Amino acid sequence: MNVPLPLIWQPLFWNKPTDCKRWFAAMKTFALLFCLAASASMPAQESLRSALTFHASFDSGLDADFSLGDKACQVKKGGALVSCLPNDEVKLDAGGRFGGCVFYPKKGVTRPQFSGVDVLGYNDRDWSATVSVWLRLTPDEDLEPGYCDPVQIVGDDGKKGFIFLEWSKNETPRFFRYAIRPLVGIWNPGNLQWDEIPFEKRPMVQLSKAPFSRDAWTHVAFTLSHVNNSQRKPSGTLYINGSRKGSIEGWDLRFGWKPESVALVLGASFVGRQDDLAVFNRALSDAEVNQLYNLEGGVGVLRK
Repeated sequence: MNVPLPLIWQPLFWNKPTDCKRWFAAMKTFALLFCLAASASMPAQESLRSALTFHASFDSGLDADFSLGDKACQVKKGGALVSCLPNDEVKLDAGGRFGGCVFYPKKGVTRPQFSGVDVLGYNDRDWSATVSVWLRLTPDEDLEPGYCDPVQIVGDDGKKGFIFLEWSKNETPRFFRYAIRPLVGIWNPGNLQWDEIPFEKRPMVQLSKAPFSRDAWTHVAFTLSHVNNSQRKPSGTLYINGSRKGSIEGWDLRFGWKPESVALVLGASFVGRQDDLAVFNRALSDAEVNQLYNLEGGVGVLRK
């Protein structure tokens, strides 16, 4: 029986000069296609690299690996900010999506945070950004009663603005949400409680089903686009595992924060694992978020 040899080995068994010429031509074409494919991905990866402002791998500590601002992970203690160190509520764990990760074994009061100065780029004219993180938990089994916010962006006053990822507190299964709450007079003129406002009247993306499980890592990214710009249409978009899940549009997204007060906060009543936290200085496109989700080795490869 005649079984064709793999193309790369065929020259060893060819005797005619024309056979060798065909083989070299095929190998040349293969090399060209390989180079074209590699070079096509390089500009897209460079686009992500140039927009990166912050990355925390949590491989060896809570501080960021890279930041255009402060790398220090801090926590509020009394009225001051102090270094955040691993404790009973916030641990370092070896089983991350890429290397190590942060593990929250129970609902606690420790909320690690990073300064947004030179990282989030908040300003009162035209603010855009993207936040990316990997999460691992089974929400309906792992989370304790009450709201749970794995990631927040906060300022000096929650009534001046508040951005968060959230699991709802009472529903079963729990809803997963991305919310952008601007100045309170815009979205809540009646001064109602968050859960008293009908879903459709809240500035949020809400999912009744999301693929979170303690058996697998789930990638979440959210964008902010043209916040505080009255000449543009501000918006925010939620992505899960590289796919767009919904957008916050048609809202007046004006904030009143002091730029120096803005911070990225983690683990508010969260139980589970977080890894590969990153911030970018603009709203990434659908294609870029998908590429971010598919990065072999995580965001760390952008810094090499």
